[in-house]
Amino acid sequence: MAPKLIDIDHIHIFVADRRAAETWYARVLGLKRTPELEVWAAQGGPLTLQNEDGSVHLALFERPTTPCRSTVALRTSQLGFEQWREHLEALLPGAVEFEDHQLSHSLYFSDPDGNPFEVTTYEVDQQ
Repeated sequence: MAPKLIDIDHIHIFVADRRAAETWYARVLGLKRTPELEVWAAQGGPLTLQNEDGSVHLALFERPTTPCRSTVALRTSQLGFEQWREHLEALLPGAVEFEDHQLSHSLYFSDPDGNPFEVTTYEVDQQ
């Protein structure tokens, strides 16, 4: 049996221009630099971004753009889902797809480098 995992620490995201990506992630997802990990970015490593409470971490690596097959799915509540829908549609008009999965509802979109994202809720019976 595998040892217990605590949670997902961070996800590697490859972007062509890390400075431009940092601006996009702050504006669209509300993610800011993780101050205690900034030293890695200065040495050519990842620029780690996080949400306000530190529960979501993405590590931006500056690399040539390549097709991505992995989708980063972020969970929210029913109320949060509606707020995210309004937020994303205002910032990314025509680039957000809604999907009713019956057990969940999801919003799909991509960053400027083509990295796919999903915001999802399992609180569908309240919508």
